[in-house]
Amino acid sequence: MNFKRFFAVFKARNIEFFRDKSSLGWNLFFPILLLVGFSFIFSGDGRPAYKIGLLVDQGQLQHENAAQTSLTELRFIDFINYKDLALAKAKLSRHSLDLLVDYDAKRYWVNEESSKSYLVEKIFLGQQSGFTRLQSSGKNIRYVDWVLPGILGMNMMFSCLFGVGYVIVRYRKNSVLKRLKATPLSAFEFVSAQLLSRLFIVMFMSTVVYSGCNIFFDFFMLGSYVDLFIIGALGAFCLISLGLLVASRSKSEELIGGLLNVTSWPMMMLSGVWFSLEGAPEGLKILADFMPLTHLVAGARAVITEGATLSDISFHVNILLLMSSVFLALGAYLFSWNTER
Repeated sequence: MNFKRFFAVFKARNIEFFRDKSSLGWNLFFPILLLVGFSFIFSGDGRPAYKIGLLVDQGQLQHENAAQTSLTELRFIDFINYKDLALAKAKLSRHSLDLLVDYDAKRYWVNEESSKSYLVEKIFLGQQSGFTRLQSSGKNIRYVDWVLPGILGMNMMFSCLFGVGYVIVRYRKNSVLKRLKATPLSAFEFVSAQLLSRLFIVMFMSTVVYSGCNIFFDFFMLGSYVDLFIIGALGAFCLISLGLLVASRSKSEELIGGLLNVTSWPMMMLSGVWFSLEGAPEGLKILADFMPLTHLVAGARAVITEGATLSDISFHVNILLLMSSVFLALGAYLFSWNTER
C-alpha cells in the first residue's frame, strides 16, 4: 500500500465533502432538527403507553366520582371520552384502544387478542372492583393485521422516495441528464416515465410481499382487494411525486440523503404506522394530515379492518390525488437537467 496515494485520495474526499456547503449543513443540522422536533412532539412525561376509552353521557361529560378520578390520575395512560358505544367497541377491537370502561353501568370491555389490553385490565382491576368483564363484539383483529398497512406503507415510502431521489441525483451528477437534454425528450416526459416505472416496481413488489406473507399469516380482510390495490397505487403515486419534487434540483448525493431523511422520518413516526394517533393532540393530528403516508395507511387500514369502500375513504383518496397533482406539477416545473438551485 502506497501511503502517499492513500493520503491524497483521503484528503481529496474530505475537501470535497467540506466544500459542499449543502451536504455539510445537512449533516450538522439534520440531527439537531430531529432532536428539536421529537422533543417538542413527545414533550412532557413522554408518549402514553396505554389508551383507555371512557363512555360518557350523551348530553355532557359525566361527573367523575372518586374511583374514576383515581384511575384518570394514573400516568402514562391516555383517557379518551366516547359517546358512541359501538364506535368505542370498534376502536377496541382494532387495537386503537386498550380498554373500554363504562362507569355508569359498572362494566368494562377487553380485547382478547391484545397483549396491551391484558396488561391494562390488570392495572384497572388493581384500582377498581365490582365491574363486569365483557369482550369486544365482533371478530378481534390481531396486531399483525392492524400494523400490516403501516409496514407495507412504510416500505413503499422508502422505495418511492429513495428509489427515485437517488437515481435522479446520480443521473444529474454523472451528466446523464445533461446528455438526455440534447435529445427531444422533455422534462415532463422524463419525470412521467420515471414515475410510472417506479410505480410499477413498487406495486409489483408490494403485491408479491403481501401475497407471499398472506400464505403464512392469513391476514384479516373485510374489504375489496381491488380497493386496497387502488388506494395503495394512489399512495405510491403521491410518494413518488414527492420524491421527484425533492430531487428536482439537487446534484449532491449527500444533500439528497438529508432531504429524503427529513422527508421520510416524520412520516414514519407520525403517520400511524406503528401506533394509533387516537387521543393525540389536535396539532399533531393536523400535522399528520399533511403527510401522504398518513392517508395511505389510514385508507388501507380502513379497507382491511373495516371493509370500507373507496367512497367511504373518499377523503383520503381526494387528498392523495390533490397532493400528487401539486407535487408532480412542482417537480416538473422545478426540474433541472444539469444545475443545482
